Amino acid sequence: MARPRTIQDEDLRLAAREVFLEQGFSATTAEIARRAGVSEGSLFKRFATKEDLFEEAVGLRDYGAWRGELAGLVGRGDVRRNLERAALAFLTEADQLVPTLMLIFSRGYDQTHNPILERLGNPAMQDTQALAAYLQAEVALGRIRPLDADIAALALTGSLSQYVHCHLTLPLKPAAEPLDRGRFVRGLLDLIWPGLEP
Repeated sequence: MARPRTIQDEDLRLAAREVFLEQGFSATTAEIARRAGVSEGSLFKRFATKEDLFEEAVGLRDYGAWRGELAGLVGRGDVRRNLERAALAFLTEADQLVPTLMLIFSRGYDQTHNPILERLGNPAMQDTQALAAYLQAEVALGRIRPLDADIAALALTGSLSQYVHCHLTLPLKPAAEPLDRGRFVRGLLDLIWPGLEP
């Protein structure tokens, strides 16, 4: 007798990602199960809800690693270099998050209709708060001058978000050369750093 086929969680995630990218968050778990070659019941044995599967499939749980890395740099290394590394990590993670957010918002902005929004929270606000916390900690250590960390963090994350918006959601015509992210981050810190130096 042939042994029943087993499917790994990663296979389910890949099938779900494929279906979600094609159909948005409104894709059915029946379609995902069909694509993965399993029953819908098998799908729900591994992932309690469609939202859990969505988070796993599109990488929502992985977003924000740069925040923890930056928090771990308080009082260590060169502050400007820490900010540059954090900004580049932000942009790298945004490459993954923005298409996911577009999938989420394809279902609308109403949290009662789109429950993944409540689970997601507000990543833009969380990013700004993490950067503000880092800046406040560095001010307390005297490594940057006293400032309104909330405004400085909003200026940085706002600029980074605009870069993401222009390059991921509204790409330039193919003939135009996109602005290199390293050049952008260095130039942004050239503008902002004089206001942060102790």
